[in-house]
Amino acid sequence: MFSAIGRIFRTPDLRRKIGFTLGIVAIFRLGSFVPAPFVDFGNVQACLAQNQSTSGLYELVNLFSGGALLQLSIFALGIMPYITASIITQLLRVVIPHFEALHKEGQAGQGRLTQYTRYLTIALAVLQSTTLITVARSGLLFGTNTAAECTNLLTNNAWYAVLLMVITMTAGTGLIMWMGELITERGVGNGMSLLIFTSIAAQFPSSLWAIQEAKGFDIFLLVIAVGIVIIGLVVFVEQSQRRIPVQYAKRVVGRRTYGGNNTYIPIKVNMAGVVPVIFASSLLYLPALIAQFNQAKPGEDPAPWVVWVSNNLTGGDQPLYMLLYFLLIVGFTFFYVAITFNPEEVAENMKKYGGFIPGIRAGRPTAEYLDYVLTRITFPGSLYLGFVALIPLIALALVQANQNFPFGGASILIIVGVGLETVKQIDAQLQQRHYEGLLK
Repeated sequence: MFSAIGRIFRTPDLRRKIGFTLGIVAIFRLGSFVPAPFVDFGNVQACLAQNQSTSGLYELVNLFSGGALLQLSIFALGIMPYITASIITQLLRVVIPHFEALHKEGQAGQGRLTQYTRYLTIALAVLQSTTLITVARSGLLFGTNTAAECTNLLTNNAWYAVLLMVITMTAGTGLIMWMGELITERGVGNGMSLLIFTSIAAQFPSSLWAIQEAKGFDIFLLVIAVGIVIIGLVVFVEQSQRRIPVQYAKRVVGRRTYGGNNTYIPIKVNMAGVVPVIFASSLLYLPALIAQFNQAKPGEDPAPWVVWVSNNLTGGDQPLYMLLYFLLIVGFTFFYVAITFNPEEVAENMKKYGGFIPGIRAGRPTAEYLDYVLTRITFPGSLYLGFVALIPLIALALVQANQNFPFGGASILIIVGVGLETVKQIDAQLQQRHYEGLLK
């Protein structure tokens, strides 16, 4: 391992790429602590010290921004607008034929889709920054905390101050998007994924230390041991796949023979990634958001449905919340896999190039077989996603650990997935130069 790491830094090209990536990551983390204009930095820090956890959609956005959301920094929105825009663009392929046509056009069409994603990212950044500033002005950013520091987060509430903050946070999102593309082009790995990885990994030490301070050293060691086991199991499942063998018939064109080789279609157990967890978290936050804006006036009793939502759909340790969260993740997993993997399209492409699955006729029987295998693989994958997403909620219910439990949910899925992909890319580049990679 140490010799392989030494080869990395002895390879000038690879050393330059890794150095460039680390430099962009350092700038990204620095921007997470630079406050936006007209933000009272002292009051924000005081509120953060009093509120060690967030819930609902704020938890997810704060996680992906590396804690910058509650800091009200210039990078407060993080990479979340880009993630949302990418998901929306993928879903629009099913609804709008033009997007599906662009997807099939190759590199030119993909470039157009990327451009649409960028425009949508900026639009979502304007919307989300406006919402964030509105919530901060109302004093509800840190929940029901009514301390003077938490209700006076901004030093100026004038319209021009709000406009400047919206422009600054939107520009911050655009800068993050540009830095991610720079890493993809000149660095190592996928830039957007690495920035998300950095945001989540940056919160691991503080989350673990909060558990140690609240529960003691014994629980801290237990959490570390459980975390190692969870990481090992997640790595095992993320690497698991069903390989469907494919053979290509030989074709004679002139004096040359084409085809005749064997390959396979890899169908991963977790083909949906972390997207179902994001969908489920966003959808479950909506009832709490609606109830929050329908609170009773002072001296009046709240509406019965508001009380019911507050008692059942706002806390992660509530049984109904956990059950709905699990079921939504399972449902969204099937939905997203059905959108991203089209058995009929795969079967048609195989038939076009002379490929077939041994024992299965080309065309519709191949599509039906692929759909059958995909359904059988997706079911355990959806259960796995649901259980991993419930780990932070189970930890909160059992030992009252911080709901931002580091070894579970979206955080561990992204950490493991991006880590494995980056290591594979470094390994491939080492093999090109030294015939021996990072992995044995």
